[in-house]
Amino acid sequence: HLQYGYVVERHLRDGDVIVFNRQPTLHKMSMMGHRIRVLPWSTFRLNLSVTTPYNADFDGDEMNMHVPQSIGCRAEIQGLSMVPRNFLTPQSNRPCMGIVQDALTGACILTRRDSFIEVENVMNLIMWAEGSHTDMPIPAILKPKPLWTGKQLFTLFIPKGINCMGAHSTHPDSEDKSVYRYISPGDTKVLIEDGILLSGIVCSRTLGRSSGSLIHIIVLELGSDVAKRFFSQIQRFINNFLCIVGHSIGIADCIADRDTYSEIQQTIFESKRQVIDIIERAHNNELKTTPGNTLKQTFENEVNKILNSCRDSTGSCAQK
Repeated sequence: HLQYGYVVERHLRDGDVIVFNRQPTLHKMSMMGHRIRVLPWSTFRLNLSVTTPYNADFDGDEMNMHVPQSIGCRAEIQGLSMVPRNFLTPQSNRPCMGIVQDALTGACILTRRDSFIEVENVMNLIMWAEGSHTDMPIPAILKPKPLWTGKQLFTLFIPKGINCMGAHSTHPDSEDKSVYRYISPGDTKVLIEDGILLSGIVCSRTLGRSSGSLIHIIVLELGSDVAKRFFSQIQRFINNFLCIVGHSIGIADCIADRDTYSEIQQTIFESKRQVIDIIERAHNNELKTTPGNTLKQTFENEVNKILNSCRDSTGSCAQK
């Protein structure tokens, strides 16, 4: 039987606080505190959004878990090292984690103009709006049958009082100086007022790690706990939404159209011509060395500059 001074050890239980670490520990966010849930099998499982500061992926990475052995250590982890306390990186005061992968794809599909949801699916999806600041929204379309827009459901998860203005990644800069600077024909101008998504398709610029994103504003104005709840709810909601609408790509989505292909070929041809010109100048001793470099180093730098520019130009052309 037990006596004073005995140390009683136990197994981990749901809700215990631990420190999770992935080598190499390059910055503060490489070691963060988590609340655990004990699951079967012998693998660590963690939220997708947390993998970014760990620089972790799911191809066999090894991670370490440290269990605090005292109440004081546990209190320090809860007050200093928990994931919500590390949403913002001290390096640049911007988010170091955001919505990624399936949840980001689903958010983009959900907030398109042509995204309408019927009452049966709305009732199933709205279950994830725990602690919502609004009641059930009125359908955007009443006849012949009630339909809700994706923006209405996305609004349920944005905390009240949040204001944000941004743009989709495909937003043309020319619209900002035209009559369309406040409302975009392509719905690429993101506008959130008092926690209501009024316009725009959300993408990584709004839900990602960029400065001034929705997540950044929520952390700064309402705190890390509200941002944590937003992360959790929006991921569950959108992943369930994707199970309803589905999303897939085919080989046709990977083939560029004729104009894009011609532009890429023209860029490559022009870059080859410039490299050949540098080679000829080097053979004819007409290539001038740059300060601090030999002739060979100057030649390599000039060629690399042209090839890198070609790579960037063709990549941005393909993305468009």
